[in-house]
Amino acid sequence: MINSNLLAVIESAVSDSALGNWQKPLVMFICNLLALFVLSRVIWHPHVGPKMPLPFPELFNNISVPAFLASMSAGHLLGVLAIMALNNSQVI
Repeated sequence: MINSNLLAVIESAVSDSALGNWQKPLVMFICNLLALFVLSRVIWHPHVGPKMPLPFPELFNNISVPAFLASMSAGHLLGVLAIMALNNSQVI
């Protein structure tokens, strides 16, 4: 049996930002697109390996699967840092 005092403490500890909103996924999406757009032109060998079937290959430099995964990894790192900075400044 769970103590009701424990539930009250847990409920008060969960903030509104932990429940989720639409701003954080939007920031992550924009950071991932920005990283894909920029890093597809900066990576040394973006065409080594099988090609990624993207809807607009010319826009993203006809990037390969390994370069796409590297761009998405960097985009997620950039997105996490952006979300933490915006959350710390209480913008989102």
